[in-house]
Amino acid sequence: MFINCKGKLVDLNEPKVMGILNCTPDSFFDGGKYRDEDQLLTQVEKMLADGADFIDIGAYSSKPNADFVSEDEELQRIIPVVELVLQHFPETMISIDTFRAKVAESCINSGVAIINDISAGLLDAEMLTTVGRLKVPYIMMHMRGTPQTMSKLTQYNDIIKEMLFYFSQRIEAARAAGINDIIIDPGFGFAKTLEQNYFVMQNLELFSITGLPLLAGISRKSMIYKLLETSPKEALNGTTVLNTIALSKSAKILRVHDVREAKESVSILKNLAKSH
Repeated sequence: MFINCKGKLVDLNEPKVMGILNCTPDSFFDGGKYRDEDQLLTQVEKMLADGADFIDIGAYSSKPNADFVSEDEELQRIIPVVELVLQHFPETMISIDTFRAKVAESCINSGVAIINDISAGLLDAEMLTTVGRLKVPYIMMHMRGTPQTMSKLTQYNDIIKEMLFYFSQRIEAARAAGINDIIIDPGFGFAKTLEQNYFVMQNLELFSITGLPLLAGISRKSMIYKLLETSPKEALNGTTVLNTIALSKSAKILRVHDVREAKESVSILKNLAKSH
């Protein structure tokens, strides 16, 4: 199970960790935290030192009821950060969290390796053809509606069955557009209630039927801190527990705020597998 990132084959048979770098003022956990170049670079350096395999940069918060951000503003936020990171850490494999084709293409042209799309191409009709033409790996997530409407779209008859049908359709469309390397993301917290998030986690291994690598993005989300009646700041322990469960259920990439702890989960489970 390999993906081609800028001409380098990345082996996902051993799970990888993707560190989150938000360039938004309103992200649910770290919005506005990195206010200048030094703070951004310090955080990237820390994540890379802790073992991050990828850095995922986003400039449009996708939390429920997030504010709308124009395409121009998203570009103005994200391109300077991409260029800054690659100037100081040129070997970094950067993923861009965007659902807009123009933003995706501009970032790829600036040296980005992966596109991470919360909408699986449903919010921009040009996204799949753009990614297919650029020949980069594509992360497609399960979501209904938009960040502004998704919290009202949680009615399912059979959530796993409906999610698998969604992915089958989006994978077919991506293949038709020429996308070779596809990663699927169940979209924890997106158009799902707390109970539905845990049901999806309980059945996570069923998504392996697609034959594609699976990304789990659980880090400090409300499915943790609402259940435990705490806050995003206090949700690291719960995050690590769920990351470990996700790895045991075939996740190949963990998307996280806390890289070192995620890498420790990967190492422990790898060692357990060897003991067999």
